[in-house]
Amino acid sequence: MLVKTYSSTVFGIDATTITIEVNLGIGVNFFLVGLPDSAVKESQQRIKAAFKNNDLKFPGKEITVNMAPADIRKEGSVFDLPIAIGILAVSEQVVIDKLAEYILIGELSLDGNLNPLKGILPIALQAKKEGYKGIIVPMENANEAAVVAGLDVLGVNNLMEVVKFLNGEEIIVPSVVNIVAEFERMVEELEVDFKDVKGQMNIKRAFEIAAAGGHNVILIGPPGAGKSMLAKRLSTILPPMSLEEALETTKIHSVAGKIKGEKGLITQRPFRKPHHTISDVALVGGGGYPQPGEISLAHNGVLFLDELPEYKRTVLEVMRQPLEDRCVTISRAKFSVDYPAGFMLVAAMNPCPCGYYNHPDKQCVCGPGIVQRYLNKISGPLLDRIDLHVEVTPVSFDELTTDVPIEGSKEIRKRVEATRKIQQRRFHERSGMHCNAQMTQNDLDSFCKIDETGRTILKTAMDRMGLSARAYDRILKVARTIADIENSEKIESNHLAEAIQFRSLDREGWAG
Repeated sequence: MLVKTYSSTVFGIDATTITIEVNLGIGVNFFLVGLPDSAVKESQQRIKAAFKNNDLKFPGKEITVNMAPADIRKEGSVFDLPIAIGILAVSEQVVIDKLAEYILIGELSLDGNLNPLKGILPIALQAKKEGYKGIIVPMENANEAAVVAGLDVLGVNNLMEVVKFLNGEEIIVPSVVNIVAEFERMVEELEVDFKDVKGQMNIKRAFEIAAAGGHNVILIGPPGAGKSMLAKRLSTILPPMSLEEALETTKIHSVAGKIKGEKGLITQRPFRKPHHTISDVALVGGGGYPQPGEISLAHNGVLFLDELPEYKRTVLEVMRQPLEDRCVTISRAKFSVDYPAGFMLVAAMNPCPCGYYNHPDKQCVCGPGIVQRYLNKISGPLLDRIDLHVEVTPVSFDELTTDVPIEGSKEIRKRVEATRKIQQRRFHERSGMHCNAQMTQNDLDSFCKIDETGRTILKTAMDRMGLSARAYDRILKVARTIADIENSEKIESNHLAEAIQFRSLDREGWAG
């Protein structure tokens, strides 16, 4: 007798449906084929123990389990439940009528309970795409899968609940999440706010420009000037995520196993802050079985690298290609995986090892050439890819103690949203292009035309500061964003001048 159940495996951030074929033959062997890894092969012992502890009979015959397609490597413990149900069905302990309608996902404990798993959202999306009626998942994963509308998500606690459901002895109420209401409720919640930041008006202006155009930023200033505090609040002035962006972000975090508890949908833009000891694989993704790295977990949000020169140079250099392409490709001998990496980079650093170079009050104690060697830890090609270089100065006592009302994140966000709408109209025919930072060379030629005065200003800046062609493009993009903030059709000379001011690290003699 042959029975088929259906499960799924995640490859990259997308899922592939796996057919579990279970056949009974003559003998007492157990064969598991279809490129299973060690975790899948060990399912036999978990299933046997779960059957025994729940008074279910493990057939005393030859059992052959085939996992098709056979040329895709199967990894993890997600197949315990479909294999167990297949064995029960082929031995006539479970009715097979509903098996073709549901995707089965779950890792069995020895007592038959189901443990939570990662990567449930891509599996649920694929199940809906392929027309399955529903998906049976561990109870802890039910809210995550229920984000997908039009799919019956049955959350179960143990194997016996699934058996009784398939036999018609028990009804399982599908989990329901009103995704639109949940999204609208949570999208406006802010954990931090720019109201907390006193002074630093020039930095707030730079962050507004960065958020409005999706530009990368580096902050240079002494310890305690507020670099980290400002960076943490950048995501609060970015436009709220669309429902499509929220689903895409949640998929990545689901694959990485970062979704915990009751929360099924990520509605706030991610803010990732990896420590400077991070490896290049942990940053961009990879491993024996590739997983998304920090740059992908920051997709649609902010990646904050504090104390930038302390990161290993190899770690920083691997970001160069993702910063340009907004995706990262992890290649192996037999396959490659693409992960999205459309993040805003915010970096912070001290101007020198002691931290007080160019400080208005404190004396720098670094010796000759030390400052330059410290800055040289960051390569020119990486700095070229950062649009705004912002000098952060200490906040004065008067600014700290002022009672003047401070503009909050919601007010700044309104201006950012208005600017982004201008860009959306500009790029409405370009799929996947949302902001000025994504403009190509052809777009620069079309949308960033400057007059003779602006050309003279830009030529003078390039000659004096020794700017590269990439830095030239970045200045034009920033100037375009400044013009959009002021609702100006043309890039004026003052827009260019302000954009050039945000190239601090390109200035000759900045570090002595």
